Amino acid sequence: MKVRMSCVGLRNLLQGLSFSVRYYSKHNHLQTICLYSKIQQKKCHILDCSGSTCTHKTVPPGSILPWRLFSCKEGTKIPSKRKQNTSIITSELLYKNLLKSEQENWNDVSASYKAMTERIKKKLEELHNKYTFNSVSPRIRFGENVYFEENGCIFLSKADDDEGNVDILFSTKDLGFSDAFIQRIRISPDQRYMAISLKSENSEEATCVIMKLGHSPVVEKVIPSVFSFEWATNDVLYYTSQKNLKCQNVFMTTFTDQKHTKLVYTEQDARFFVDIYCTKDRRFLTINSNSKTTSEVWLIDCRHPFKLPALVQARTKGVIYHIEHRNDELYILTTYGESAEYKLMKAPVASSGMEYWQLVYALEKKTKLVDLEMFTDHCVMFLKNAGHLYLNVISFVSHLVQSIELPTWACEFELESHPEHTTSTCYFQLTSPVHPPKCFAYSFKENNLIEQAVQEVPIIMNCHTTRLLAKSKDETLVPITVFHNMNSKELHRKPLLVHVYGAYGIDLNMSFKEEKLMLIEEGWILAYCHVRGGGELGLSWHKDGCQHNKLKGLHDLKACIMLLHQLGFSQPKYTALAAASAGGVLAGALCNTDPELIRAMVLQAPFVDVLNTMMKTHLPLTIEEQEEWGNPLADEKYMKYIKSYCPYQNIKPQCYPSVFITAYENDQRIPLTGVLQYVQKLRKAALDHASRTRKKGNWIPSIILDIQANGSHCDSSWEDSLNEVARHIAFLNKEFEEVCHLQHHMKSGK
Repeated sequence: MKVRMSCVGLRNLLQGLSFSVRYYSKHNHLQTICLYSKIQQKKCHILDCSGSTCTHKTVPPGSILPWRLFSCKEGTKIPSKRKQNTSIITSELLYKNLLKSEQENWNDVSASYKAMTERIKKKLEELHNKYTFNSVSPRIRFGENVYFEENGCIFLSKADDDEGNVDILFSTKDLGFSDAFIQRIRISPDQRYMAISLKSENSEEATCVIMKLGHSPVVEKVIPSVFSFEWATNDVLYYTSQKNLKCQNVFMTTFTDQKHTKLVYTEQDARFFVDIYCTKDRRFLTINSNSKTTSEVWLIDCRHPFKLPALVQARTKGVIYHIEHRNDELYILTTYGESAEYKLMKAPVASSGMEYWQLVYALEKKTKLVDLEMFTDHCVMFLKNAGHLYLNVISFVSHLVQSIELPTWACEFELESHPEHTTSTCYFQLTSPVHPPKCFAYSFKENNLIEQAVQEVPIIMNCHTTRLLAKSKDETLVPITVFHNMNSKELHRKPLLVHVYGAYGIDLNMSFKEEKLMLIEEGWILAYCHVRGGGELGLSWHKDGCQHNKLKGLHDLKACIMLLHQLGFSQPKYTALAAASAGGVLAGALCNTDPELIRAMVLQAPFVDVLNTMMKTHLPLTIEEQEEWGNPLADEKYMKYIKSYCPYQNIKPQCYPSVFITAYENDQRIPLTGVLQYVQKLRKAALDHASRTRKKGNWIPSIILDIQANGSHCDSSWEDSLNEVARHIAFLNKEFEEVCHLQHHMKSGK
């Protein structure tokens, strides 16, 4: 059982500063969450934040506030009794009617998928049990003590205990949080306190529970609406609060004899998102304020946690940076300098300004920095280049850089959640969509890569991995990763599932998924198109596919699918496209421009109404996402450009592929209204085309919307996730069965 850790700090920074983008852990693949979190689903007991009002003076962006006592006043704001606007009432009525209509439509069509869905669910459960029964959850080690999470409980064991004796420290069920999963764990330096974040599937906001450890652990404090948190000392905790998908305030709370909470920092710029990070040597906490393109970091000295934070470098437009610490020097991962890609630089703590930054190492062009880990005398960079994974190990003693090649089948790193910086070995796992995680370690003493003990369940060996390059409209070469069964013959007749994302500098998720392995075993071909807008080839790859370059991602996707068909990987009538969240922009756009390339499409919580969404500044993400999509309200060129590719805006009567969309009533990131209107308009266009072109063998696509009452943009329960995956695959199987049936029907002349 694996702890789902909050992705705060460096890795999120490297994934395109995407703390609040239209993205979630289940994007870019059919599975909605990792199929290992099986938590009983009961009514949520996560506490709501009490109403509070806090008045701020006018201060510049990212200001440190003088110490002051912060308290929440209980109470609820009473809405005004002013007469509601007629247009709002009309809009709400239209929304309810559309929602009811789609729910009734789903009830009518879902029965035809039920039997196949159940068969697929059974197979997925078998695969899940086969490949995860011996998995080990991440460990947090403090000296002789080891902390870990399983099945909603947190346990304590001794590192040298071979008998499996454990103490239970926390249980979500026993404390009334049975509907929540454990997202993040932080242990205080003296191990007297443990901070845990809990999150339910129906909410974007997490609750932080602080436990006082001992013979009988007790709940010391509960803090609602928390995003990130770190211990500065044994009894001082810093945390960020989250409201409406935004994090703009940092608080400090103490657990001394005189307990109090203070507001430390506030961010005034709506484009910036704030989180807390702890350097690996626990010397500093960093307050990181990030937009999509710019960073600013403040340091909290853990030896003096009550001092005001110190600014490292004032935000400079277009410069991203992140801080680590070693031997009184700051190590700065940054885009500063001539090359737009990341560089590792360093500067004295006392002179941290940009003018003092010295280059340590610069990445090569078109190289993706996945993550960076600091150790006492080494730094390990986890890198991707042209689809291949490798390590660069930098020695701070010899100043040499050693490059370590990794197995060619590997597509994704899975790193330790909380490695000790003093260790002499770096542990990590390698995986791919069809290969379960396999453990590896790099020894700094031996300077070699160690493959851990052979797993009880062998890695699948009959799956072939192919890496291709497609030439896009402007002749840019776009990487594609293809998987297929080595025993498959006549690949041009096999079903092909194409995956795409292409936004926010985020890579396609290529970690192991049981449903991907099942599809390979059943003869499917899987293709991952690493189009511009994503981050697979570094920061420039993202920049070349956002704002006024968004159409390049669409051209890339078309070129990838056409190359696959040209090389004999399936053909249009057996091809399906899968996308989620912001990936829905390119998938939906391709359906409008080149619908003949695919037979079917499955989307999860898709972003399909870009123009209308980016014109609604009252929505929580609109302002900060202008750096990804542009601002259509301030610039007419952006309005015209977004309108030229926006899926909703470009629907027209033509022969569309069949479409299956899963959406969520509680989705705060993708407004359900836009999805409802998209489906209605798409269905009408498809029917209009069919009515105008009545002829023998005329085909009407299925346009299906499955609206989930439970779940949210970021998380679903194990059961809901399994059902969604099974329904998607059942839909695709039914579509391709219909192709075969129509072919047989036409050949027989019936």
